[in-house]
Amino acid sequence: MANETPDPKDPLGAIDTPTPRRKPKPEVTTIGGRELKPSTLMMGHGYDAALSEGSLKPPIFLTSTFAFENAAAGKRHFEGITGKRPGGAEGLVYSRFNGPNQEILEDRLAIWDGAEDALCFSSGMTAIAILILAACNTGDVIVHSGPLYAASEGFVAKVMAKYGVRYVDFPAGASPEKLDEVMAKAKAMAEETGGTVPLIYLESPGNPTNALVDIEAVRDARDKHFSADTTPIAIDNTFLGPLWQRPLDHGADLVVYSLTKYVGGHSDLVAGSVSGGKKWIDAIRALRNTMGGIADPNTAWMLLRSLETVELRMQRAGENAAKVCAFLKAHPKVEGLGYLGMIEDARQQDIYDRHCLGAGSTFSLFIKGGEAECFRFLDALKVAKLAVSLGGTETLASHPASMTHLSVPEGRRAELGIADNLVRISIGIEDPDDLIADFEQALEAV
Repeated sequence: MANETPDPKDPLGAIDTPTPRRKPKPEVTTIGGRELKPSTLMMGHGYDAALSEGSLKPPIFLTSTFAFENAAAGKRHFEGITGKRPGGAEGLVYSRFNGPNQEILEDRLAIWDGAEDALCFSSGMTAIAILILAACNTGDVIVHSGPLYAASEGFVAKVMAKYGVRYVDFPAGASPEKLDEVMAKAKAMAEETGGTVPLIYLESPGNPTNALVDIEAVRDARDKHFSADTTPIAIDNTFLGPLWQRPLDHGADLVVYSLTKYVGGHSDLVAGSVSGGKKWIDAIRALRNTMGGIADPNTAWMLLRSLETVELRMQRAGENAAKVCAFLKAHPKVEGLGYLGMIEDARQQDIYDRHCLGAGSTFSLFIKGGEAECFRFLDALKVAKLAVSLGGTETLASHPASMTHLSVPEGRRAELGIADNLVRISIGIEDPDDLIADFEQALEAV
């Protein structure tokens, strides 16, 4: 039932405005009783060529606004956009709210995670920020895992703190007993200020250590202390998604991506997304409609292109990473690897076996020495590129302690395992033997 005014105790579940969609013909998702795979659906799902002069691929709709068929239709669309009428907009309204490229993209993103709905954003951090802002009120307490991407951790610890929102964190591999303790602490803190625990935010694998979170154990601890109807579990699945982990199957309610990474996959765009149950997505959409932050049409079109090959690219990168890590593990100048295909901790291996469908292609390389040795290695690379980000077609390497996580206090970095001798590597789709040769010669410089 729609509420015009959000309940301050349950902001994420307050607005019932189903996704605006334009589906002029039934979608083909099964053939002869066989459910089509995501890689097949990426070639046409959500798009009707008849609406675009028969164009095989969706055109880029570069427009800021859309003409209504009549005045009554305009009123009806805005009633849906503003929540005055349940059902959402019945058509296209204004490009801050929706657009053909964005709606097709959102349809296809939802398929990969098995989600009811999805939203696209101008960046991964825009997606994360709007998700968190939509969930919280003054006095609330967020529970989150660690490590997080530095900007995510900073947003919770610094920006949300300005609005009276606090947090409790726990290490990625926390036991069920530790999770129970953390949830109880968060509940007590929230009660002190008359707030709630409106969101549990996870990142798994964690950036940059590849530490895994037990999503199922988090769900069980959440269910013991809070209601699943008011305290959703959101997870940043960028390192393994959408191919190697499906968090909604293990108890998460929302999945967050930096689409810049594997989904975009070519290091030529910036975007983000949130997918999950309509109850949560609709409330996040309401805030996105107000703040802006939707992906632009050109970026959405480029992501549609990328989704057609995401499975092939990720498979190749994953195969390359396995070969490269086999070489690195045996190298005398390598102290260790944070690679999910070579887990040494029993707890982490158990989580991997239950949650993951592949080891991914991004990992942490621990070089014997410290920052100076890592810099020598990075400066000597010839095929791999010295750059932040991950998930592109090219291999990338960076030094998190002095780059992506420099803003994290030194003590906090040490606590999270972000050491000075850690290099983060994202393997691309080059020839694996060429990559091995590159890493071998670069290690000679150490």
